[in-house]
Amino acid sequence: MKYDKVFIESFGYELAPHIVTSREIDERLSPFFETVGFVPGQLEALTGIRERRYWDEDHTLAEHAAVAGQRALDEAGISPKELGALCFCGVCQDGFEPATSCAVADTIGVGPRAHVYDVKSACLGMITGMVHVANEIQLGHIKAGLVVSCESARQIVDATIEEINTHKSIEFYRQAVATMTGGSGSAAILLTDGTLGRPQTPRHAVKGGVVNNSIRHWDLCYWGFEHQGMPTDSRVIMRTNAQKVLDHGTELAMETYKLFRTELNLPPDKPDKFVAHQVGEGHHHKFYSAMKIDRKKDFITFPFLGNVGSVSLPISAAIADERGFLVPGDFVAFLGVGSGLNCYFLGVEW
Repeated sequence: MKYDKVFIESFGYELAPHIVTSREIDERLSPFFETVGFVPGQLEALTGIRERRYWDEDHTLAEHAAVAGQRALDEAGISPKELGALCFCGVCQDGFEPATSCAVADTIGVGPRAHVYDVKSACLGMITGMVHVANEIQLGHIKAGLVVSCESARQIVDATIEEINTHKSIEFYRQAVATMTGGSGSAAILLTDGTLGRPQTPRHAVKGGVVNNSIRHWDLCYWGFEHQGMPTDSRVIMRTNAQKVLDHGTELAMETYKLFRTELNLPPDKPDKFVAHQVGEGHHHKFYSAMKIDRKKDFITFPFLGNVGSVSLPISAAIADERGFLVPGDFVAFLGVGSGLNCYFLGVEW
């Protein structure tokens, strides 16, 4: 993938209002902890996550995705009527049908000639959506597209806590602990061909990237019905073989990083900065160690946001930009490995 007509015009995001600490989750797991002899502090020690955020109990994903999308449009001074595409890219959705993007587009006021659709690619949903919209812009089919997502962790974390306390098994805890990293939030990325919006707005050129997969490992992480298929009476569960996801994901990331450097013909001192999908300390340490990348080039949000699924990478990029970590002239790599396993690296000139 190579682009010369695609720009990140702006970001938008919304932080969920309720802060939940890892210590609070440990306290809710006290029946299990007391049985196996664990002490509070286990979750933060394992993941490096101090806290994450939850939405109110009653909400829709579309309403928060629309807030993030509107903020991105306002930041750029672009009307929703100028959008040629809007895609919603969450792991979570408001229902099987209609596409959650339809509710987002209606709330924002997108015009009748826009492509409105959902993209699903686990935690890489938004970067996948970026590629789809970037392709449309590069081909000249549209001038602007909005990529949005919203994730919610409260329900699955609450259900998994109940399961852990019921099983009281260290082996089951290993399968379920990755679920405890989940956080909530919404984000939006506005992509354009550079001809819209305010002339003085600093734009970030999307230069290209690579996609790579290792789909033989599709069954290492599962979030869905307890009995797979389409049962009407099955509860929703999440199970993750965290160690195998980490091991195979690291192999895939190393392979993809080499392809990325070759595809974009990067010199040894590039990229200048990295923004990755946020999972936790163990994943970040292993990924960057394996790729021999100095973590001073990396920006993290997982200690205070947790793993916000598809929202993690773009919300981290937006906050990194706000805090001055990303500066004009930086060549920035967006990267992530998602359940499947799929991997993306995208290069952006800040």
